[in-house]
Amino acid sequence: MYDFRPADDCPKPEAYRQLRDAADALTSGEPDPVANMANIAALLWDFLPDLNWAGFYRVIEDELVLGPFMGRPACIRIPMGTGVCGAAAETGETQLVEDVHSFPGHIACDAVTNSELVVPVHRDGRVIAVIDLDSPTTARFDGEDRAGIEELASVLADRI
Repeated sequence: MYDFRPADDCPKPEAYRQLRDAADALTSGEPDPVANMANIAALLWDFLPDLNWAGFYRVIEDELVLGPFMGRPACIRIPMGTGVCGAAAETGETQLVEDVHSFPGHIACDAVTNSELVVPVHRDGRVIAVIDLDSPTTARFDGEDRAGIEELASVLADRI
């Protein structure tokens, strides 16, 4: 059994370093991208407080398709450029949204979501997936969350 969870009083940058190291340990040498995404979704769920969804959308042809996740059932397919995930995938840029209800074209897969952080995973100059984190708390995510998940995406680029 794995137990990677940081202490409750752990500073956020250190918690993200521990998250990155745990993700590296779990995915190193494992060639199956679905297994790796599944373990990372569970790791995110366990590490990060105040989430109601954590997981992946994969870029398949010209849309995002649901990948492994933790949380309530989710939208299965998202057109590129639509919603927070589609915007991240289309632009290749992280989307940190304090209030999803003010985001143009937001897709409400779960009515309790109020903030969202979506980080694209790049490989060979293109977006192959996005890491999606949702929270019921408005403005849950900040620059430290962004930096931590962007580092995680870099570690995972060749493993998912």
